[in-house]
Amino acid sequence: MNTAREVMLLSEMEPGQMADSFVLLVSRQRSNTRDGKPYFRVQFRDHATVATAMIWSDTPWFEDCETNWSEGEFYKVRARYEESKYGPQLDIDRIRPVNDEDAEDGFDPGLYFKRSRFSSDEMFAELTDIAREQITEEPLRDLVLDILDEYADQIKVIAAASRNHHAFTGGFLEHVLSVTRTACYLADKYRDYYREMQPPLNKSLVVSGAILHDIGKLNELDYKPHASSYTPAGRLIGHILLGRDLVREHARKFEELSPETLLRLEHMIVSHQNLPEWGSPIAPHTPEALLVHYADDVDAKFHMMATTLENILPGNEDAFSGRDNALRRSIFLGLKTPE
Repeated sequence: MNTAREVMLLSEMEPGQMADSFVLLVSRQRSNTRDGKPYFRVQFRDHATVATAMIWSDTPWFEDCETNWSEGEFYKVRARYEESKYGPQLDIDRIRPVNDEDAEDGFDPGLYFKRSRFSSDEMFAELTDIAREQITEEPLRDLVLDILDEYADQIKVIAAASRNHHAFTGGFLEHVLSVTRTACYLADKYRDYYREMQPPLNKSLVVSGAILHDIGKLNELDYKPHASSYTPAGRLIGHILLGRDLVREHARKFEELSPETLLRLEHMIVSHQNLPEWGSPIAPHTPEALLVHYADDVDAKFHMMATTLENILPGNEDAFSGRDNALRRSIFLGLKTPE
């Protein structure tokens, strides 16, 4: 006899609990065991939790998973939730695609896409205000504002990456605003420290480079709320050169923009990742480019570390995290003292 079970969010479930839940399928990876048998590693999520289900070849779900399950689709599952050293796990008892009637049980697709903690409209307004107030060279300011205005809708929603850092709706804008805030601080600090530099540190360029350093990701990434992927141009050219090209195209509108200013701005874009293995064809060769690189690097890496620490399982007794994180390193959690 089938008995109805409470419908819960995945993130509400406790270890060992069996419940019905609406989930979004975000990853479906096929592989083989050591003895050659195929299996799928499938990840489901709600807004806060990602859980993995192993679909082995001898389970009832294997054929359906192989032929019908799709990334980006919603499902209703009946499953047992567990937590292990590999993270949250689901042992599926039943699964079917979500249908129209599920709205009566509380299904809301808006609950399943991770997004920035901050308002995109408020972040964009702040970024635009910084450009207006901190870029004092008028042609350069007009160029930056022109780009922000034309791509405002896209800038407000896309992710900063397909994985690793700020890989969620609004993540691009959250990252760019954070980098720009840091770059403003660094520009003020070092301009005051080194007043005899020739030429002097150009804060207008620093702010412009911070705002536009990742602008090529508008063309590099094919944004989807559940998981962004790379466009053909993103794979074959990359956001650094795509960004340089976008800035060059818009710069043609502003005849008063000096060739040297444009050259310095382009250099900040192509050098902001510093090393060839990170994607930059050249390292920073100007003080403005150096500040943008480090503002970008610290924001991305601190997000990776903070995200790892935000997802330590309750009751964890280890002094270090695992290495299964974007930084690929064990992070010190603190010494555990017996009670």
